[in-house]
Amino acid sequence: MERIDVKTLNDNVFGLIGKEWILIAAGSCDNFNMMTASWGCLGWLWNKPVAVIFVRPERYTHDFVERREYVTLSFLGNSPEMRQAYNVCGTKSGRDCDKVAETGLKPVATEHGNVAFEQSRLTLECRKLYKDSIKPDGFIDSSIAKWYGGKAGGYHDVYVMEIVNAYKG
Repeated sequence: MERIDVKTLNDNVFGLIGKEWILIAAGSCDNFNMMTASWGCLGWLWNKPVAVIFVRPERYTHDFVERREYVTLSFLGNSPEMRQAYNVCGTKSGRDCDKVAETGLKPVATEHGNVAFEQSRLTLECRKLYKDSIKPDGFIDSSIAKWYGGKAGGYHDVYVMEIVNAYKG
């Protein structure tokens, strides 16, 4: 992985997040979990480059995110192998399977000792700055509430994180 200045990125964030997806990972190479996300934000807040992620508390990865100061966001590309890795990480729990074995992803350590993946074309290493939870009474447009409850799952925790390092794969 080659470290780059995050301000030089010119990827379309709508394509990155909404179409390519994100692999959210937290932990060290010895003890981590990862999950696929297709919701998130990249931008500028508090005079810092930031990422915003949404993780439901019932997800196994949530526990890792809670315990760590840093989180990595990996963008794997759209090859058939990487789409399969995203699918495994989005539909299976690390409580029940070895996602590394099932996906073939190769963990590597970042500058701060966090887990990233050798196959990632872009990795953002982020330090948590702020956390809150989505609350039912906060919806101005009540039609959005359909994303919560029943099979949909619980309300997301929202993390605003400073992007401290960016790496090209």
